[in-house]
Amino acid sequence: MSFMRYGWLSAFLFISLQAFSQQTPARHEYSAKQCVEYAEQNSAIVKNALLDIKLQQQQNRAVAAAAYPQVNGNLGGQYNPNVTVQTFPNFIAGATYSVLEAEGVKNGSGDPITTPNDLGYIDAQFGTKWTANVGATLSQILFDGAVFVGLQARSTAIDYKTQSAELTKEQIRTNIYKIYYQLSVANEQIRLIDANIARADKLLSDSRALYKNGFGESLDIDRASVQLTNFQSQKQTTLNNISNGYLGLKVLMGMPVHDTLILTDSVTAESIQQEALTDGIYKYEDRPDFRVLSLSEKLQEYNVRRYKLERIPTASLKAAYSKLSQSNAFDLLTGAPWFSSSYIGVTIDVPIFGGFLKDANIKQAQIQLEQTHNDIQYMKLQIDQDIDSSINSFNSAITNLNNQKKNSDLAEKVYDLTKKKYESGLASTTDISNAQADLTTAQTGYIVSLFNAVLAKIDYLKAIGKL
Repeated sequence: MSFMRYGWLSAFLFISLQAFSQQTPARHEYSAKQCVEYAEQNSAIVKNALLDIKLQQQQNRAVAAAAYPQVNGNLGGQYNPNVTVQTFPNFIAGATYSVLEAEGVKNGSGDPITTPNDLGYIDAQFGTKWTANVGATLSQILFDGAVFVGLQARSTAIDYKTQSAELTKEQIRTNIYKIYYQLSVANEQIRLIDANIARADKLLSDSRALYKNGFGESLDIDRASVQLTNFQSQKQTTLNNISNGYLGLKVLMGMPVHDTLILTDSVTAESIQQEALTDGIYKYEDRPDFRVLSLSEKLQEYNVRRYKLERIPTASLKAAYSKLSQSNAFDLLTGAPWFSSSYIGVTIDVPIFGGFLKDANIKQAQIQLEQTHNDIQYMKLQIDQDIDSSINSFNSAITNLNNQKKNSDLAEKVYDLTKKKYESGLASTTDISNAQADLTTAQTGYIVSLFNAVLAKIDYLKAIGKL
């Protein structure tokens, strides 16, 4: 009993530990590429796009099923409590009278027998109380243009769904890269804010020391305190935005929100400019959205062919074999005979007039094909515009980033020099406050330009289909 009690306790602890381990948040240290790979495995949006491919595969099987032989079996039985009565002219009596007249037979009065004018009717039951049948039918399409076109379009339909999934993946990649690098830039912003907090804290400490020794005013302390509080508030706001950004990134990736995500890639002006632009040569087919539209055009061409082939005759083979048994007793499986019947036939359906429906369908399909063709031409213009515009935006962003970086470095040097003058009594608190304000403005401009450059590079890579 003691062993069993300890056994149950061990099992309970094991199950509890298993449940706890499943609920423990995981820790992920991912680069931007690893985040994309994780999303392609776990994002619900990507999963549904991949399921669309499997769904199309099953739809293709349904199309192919029409070209296979269709075999059906049937088994039935019927009990007729009251067999149907049929009423028809008394042809039996007519035949009998004809024989009697031909033989000259006379009636009891000695007169020749003649056929009366009204022979009346016979009421008879045709059928039995019990009937049973068993059989099988076979049908096979010999020629149907619409079915054959559907078979030809199967691979194109799979390609269309596959490229649609690739387009979905690209959209997910784009959003992940943008959020990922926005968070990376925000981490750089936190670093700059921390440096400003350290400066403001040092200034506050120095102001208090100068005031204590009679070389400063209480106003200097108040200014330094306000400056420090502003930086601390800015940091808190930025941290809150970063936290929300991480939540959005996890949801986009399909990662549990309680898991820990650590970003390993950092953003610098140098990394953004590395391998940024190509030689200007690109292909429209590199863009997944262009490939999707091109495949859509091909499917529209199949659609036109399908409607055109509906104008020509179709042919099908049909065959059947059955067994039938009838009896007035319930002995169909024991004593009643079974009779066989079968047939084999070919049916050719020739469309003659259908109210111009086929012609309307053809024209609709041709118009839709022409619209898709126009969409392709328009997309080519859009791609050209996207690439040229993204190149201009990226070059402008890089120029602005370099200028803002120099401006931020210069503002930091000005602040350091002003701080030394302040400590030597050659500058006022107003001077150092102005220098800090200029430094903060320059840092903000640098952070904004850094993020804009990241977005410009992502937009360019997406425009040329290399993201």
